[in-house]
Amino acid sequence: MEATGTDEVDKLKTKFISAWNNMKYSWVLKTKTYFSRNSPVLLLGKCYHFKYEDEDKTLPAESGCTIEDHVIAGNVEEFRKDFISRIWLTYREEFPQIEGSALTTDCGWGCTLRTGQMLLAQGLILHFLGRAWTWPDALNIENSDSESWTSHTVKKFTASFEASLSGERELKTSKISLKETIGKYSDDHEMRNEIYHRKIISWFGDSPLALFGLHQLIEYGKKSGKKAGDWYGPAVVAHILRKAVEEARHPDLQGITIYVAQDCTVYNCDVIDKQSASMTSDNADDKAVIILVPVRLGGERTNTDYLEFVKGILSLEYCVGIIGGKPKQSYYFAGFQDDSLIYMDPHYCQSFVDVSIKDFPLETFHCPSPKKMSFRKMDPSCTIGFYCRNVQDFERASEEITKMLKFSSKEKYPLFTFVNGHSRDYDFTSTTTNEEDLFSEDEKKRLKRFSMEEFVLL
Repeated sequence: MEATGTDEVDKLKTKFISAWNNMKYSWVLKTKTYFSRNSPVLLLGKCYHFKYEDEDKTLPAESGCTIEDHVIAGNVEEFRKDFISRIWLTYREEFPQIEGSALTTDCGWGCTLRTGQMLLAQGLILHFLGRAWTWPDALNIENSDSESWTSHTVKKFTASFEASLSGERELKTSKISLKETIGKYSDDHEMRNEIYHRKIISWFGDSPLALFGLHQLIEYGKKSGKKAGDWYGPAVVAHILRKAVEEARHPDLQGITIYVAQDCTVYNCDVIDKQSASMTSDNADDKAVIILVPVRLGGERTNTDYLEFVKGILSLEYCVGIIGGKPKQSYYFAGFQDDSLIYMDPHYCQSFVDVSIKDFPLETFHCPSPKKMSFRKMDPSCTIGFYCRNVQDFERASEEITKMLKFSSKEKYPLFTFVNGHSRDYDFTSTTTNEEDLFSEDEKKRLKRFSMEEFVLL
């Protein structure tokens, strides 16, 4: 009985903390973000200029937008639709208990796992839907300013705490249903896109069975000495994402893989080998690859000399974003304007959504408004992501990024490099000897070092 009583106290404590975090992390969306009409805005390789409202107009060469072969739009609503269409993954509460802990929320510790999920989600969107895809209902999402924020937060805190005490879960009703959405589509292609849109989101659900959900990522993190409630840095998350994709057995995911750079070096032959792994007599197509490069943009503080390089990376059509943030907080960087980075913030606690049901609500997986942050405030530790559809894509991307690295490095060493050959040619090991051990000894040492270097828990 005494043990049972202690368990009940622990559960109540966890629920109270969850309710408190729900209030604490519900303030972050209130601040408004202002954009200049005199400077271009870059979002994951697409350029927007709000000064030119007529979509048919092209920008003059001196406008500052030098990206070639990219869609250039002048309409503010087009930018909003594009941004909102990106998948937003935030803190959640009251999801199924994480194995080996009493935790039913990731508030306060899971932000880097969430930003890693967002980067992977963008890679999957490029893979299945393409960069031109936008969610038809993106502009129908309610803006957070539609209600007094203070009263909204208090209501949410009260409802969450009452539900915690009674053991009930606060459920949101779907405002945008699958039936209504599918009914609006005029052809099979649009319907297919919506099915994949929902499928991608479902892979990131907060349940033990979701392929890239928090529960699964934590399981892979255990192999590197991490557990639920620990801080996960950008480099550690990169390796966890790689393992999650490699272990995914879903038929739709057999055509994509992840490569993580070793000590700021991308070994071209290792990447191509991973892309060619599926080439058999029955399947002659090479795999798509998401390349993740953990880097540091300086010592204790970010070196502003790297600003132009970061902006250049976010201007590339195959960039899937950056897992980064500022000290003590992780953000998903997806674009920039002038010297400010545009990002999505995972530090907003939302209620658990059961993505296993056919008609689960979509609106909480899309951010209604972007946020901006000065590059100077960025923590130097981050992971950069790229998506390449095939080997030819990778070769083109490596050449373009190498030119950018040489241009940005000047007298300094480049942030990372592309090297011909395999890692084994340089006395590195990249294979796992024990099938039951997801991380090799070399990887464990590297992950331990990254864990010690990266910023601390909020």
